[in-house]
Amino acid sequence: MQLTAQPRNDARADVVQKANDIVQVKQVTRELPLGNEQISILRGISFAIPRYSWIAIMGSSGSGKSTLLGLLAGLDTPSSGEIHVDGVDITHMDEGKLARFRNEKIGMVFQSFNLIPTLTALENVEVPLFASRSSERSSARAKRMLELVRLGDRLHHRPNQLSGGQQQRVAIARALVNEPNLLVADEPTGNLDSVTGEAILDLFDNLRKELGLTIVIATHDRAVAARVDGILHLADGLLVEDGR
Repeated sequence: MQLTAQPRNDARADVVQKANDIVQVKQVTRELPLGNEQISILRGISFAIPRYSWIAIMGSSGSGKSTLLGLLAGLDTPSSGEIHVDGVDITHMDEGKLARFRNEKIGMVFQSFNLIPTLTALENVEVPLFASRSSERSSARAKRMLELVRLGDRLHHRPNQLSGGQQQRVAIARALVNEPNLLVADEPTGNLDSVTGEAILDLFDNLRKELGLTIVIATHDRAVAARVDGILHLADGLLVEDGR
């Protein structure tokens, strides 16, 4: 499945299009051991994601969408094939380089927020900066990001003092504090009511335009998918046409 626009007619167009694709996935498989057998989770999928787009990965439970998202985020390694993110082949990177690349280039948001309960909102957002090379004071940068997600008045609140929607905003600010080019989100509205979920989606859309992000969301919610630029629909580890 190809999310980039038109068939390529010459080598120059191919080079230009690849430069515009922030993600390129080439014949990727992922297998996991189960007893004496290997279970195929992803079975040779290929696609490209255009820069600045908002893409949904959809499919039923067990279709492989969370596995694919983990591969795109550099949290897992494919059994075969290649994954390029922002022009870099992350498939065979050693763990140290991959960790630095993830911290600088890829922001991650999860359904369960994954905030550190003993830290304030400001301190939670500062965490990724400890491993970055930013010369800017971490507290100033974290504060600016919390203001961007409209939590400037909650800097010193701990997670248990925040609503679910506010906690997810902190998680989004943390994911974006190193100014990544790619944001991946695994069911980011799954633990939220519909109204709060819609507000989070509005925030994603605004941040994408304001910061020049590419966003990839794994979801089973059609309401989420209705807002995106394109859909990668998975079934039994394969990409299938979804009519978009």
